[in-house]
Amino acid sequence: MEATERFAQLMAGPEPAAHPDLAALLIAAHARPDLLLSIEEARLDALAEGCREPTLDGLRRHLFDDLGYRGNDREYHDPRNSYLDQVVQRRVGIPISLSVLMIGVGRRLGVPLVGVGMPGHFLVGDVVDRDVFVDPFAGGAVLDARGCERIFRDLQGPGSGFHPSFLQPTGNHAVAARMLANLKQIFTARSDPRSLTWVLNLRTLVPGVPAEERAELASALVALGSFGPAADAMRSLAHLSSGDAAERHAATATRLRARLN
Repeated sequence: MEATERFAQLMAGPEPAAHPDLAALLIAAHARPDLLLSIEEARLDALAEGCREPTLDGLRRHLFDDLGYRGNDREYHDPRNSYLDQVVQRRVGIPISLSVLMIGVGRRLGVPLVGVGMPGHFLVGDVVDRDVFVDPFAGGAVLDARGCERIFRDLQGPGSGFHPSFLQPTGNHAVAARMLANLKQIFTARSDPRSLTWVLNLRTLVPGVPAEERAELASALVALGSFGPAADAMRSLAHLSSGDAAERHAATATRLRARLN
């Protein structure tokens, strides 16, 4: 089964079963088609097996002290920071990919962790003690709510409004969408429509992503000369819309289909 189909099935199934590490590996498989999921999952298994103490503190020490995983602040926008297979091997990443790594290894150890999608900076939350957070980008630093708020204000500015809801657990679908949003931003900035196309296509498969992103997918496909798939994307958007918007999208699909002749 190809990676896109597996990703679609993962997103269509129960959200608790859409483990962020598996979703991240399926995303990475689109950048590296020769990626073997079984091998990459075995690497995560090995990371868990190497942890001597199956606790949150033991996991933190194992990943960040013993193995030296860290935030890649020098090449933050390198897309490899978003590919979990590359994060595992290179031992650098961005906040969300390092968080996904920690959550995935923790799941194998029986250490229950959740993603915390605070605006501007992704963290890991302890399911057992909801007042404990970890910043994988900062070498696994342990934080309380006030420490998280300090990070938020450092990034957003001292006058930014912080709300406790920013520290609520982030669902697995939202984690996948946010990982893809980072890649979307990177490939848009790089004017790379080929990579942007598969990223946008995956985003359309994630529950909760705005249907209007299908129009962005169609534009990326047009840039590649793929008018048929672009028409399909707009037709799908028309079916998800209503009234005048549905008619506009359907008309756009018809125009794109005509360009195949």
